[in-house]
Amino acid sequence: MIAHKKIPMEHDKKIALVAHDNKKRDLVEWAKYNLVLLSHHQVFATGTTGKILEQELGLDIVTFKSGPLGGDQQIGAMIVENKIDFLIFFWDPLEPQPHDPDVKALLRMAVVWNIPIACNRSSADFMISSPLMDGEYDRLVPDYENYIARKLDLDEEDD
Repeated sequence: MIAHKKIPMEHDKKIALVAHDNKKRDLVEWAKYNLVLLSHHQVFATGTTGKILEQELGLDIVTFKSGPLGGDQQIGAMIVENKIDFLIFFWDPLEPQPHDPDVKALLRMAVVWNIPIACNRSSADFMISSPLMDGEYDRLVPDYENYIARKLDLDEEDD
């Protein structure tokens, strides 16, 4: 059994907002509706989405590169470093994405590090309106130290 460790989330959460092109309008409408709830949290976003949200909401948004240009991976790295508490990613399941491997990697990092993920408006509504949003919370993540410290036998073949 793998041990777990607690990663504290502060009262003001660090929320990453990402949206594929066909979902940007939905995300902006959702963010406007939830502006009061979002306003006391720190908001991060990928390129174009972040610029649109800044204009529409009047909030300071920490903006990364566009998703296809590395923004998804930048947010994934922030998740690994415990600098993102939530991922709200309105993705388009019906439109092929040229950066699909980056999207899958971002979602994978969120799962590996036990980050709450909302992938549509309904799940985002439930997540942001949770009583847990306005308090401290200890997120449990597997303690990967044993995995990192494991001894590798380079003479054995991979499975």
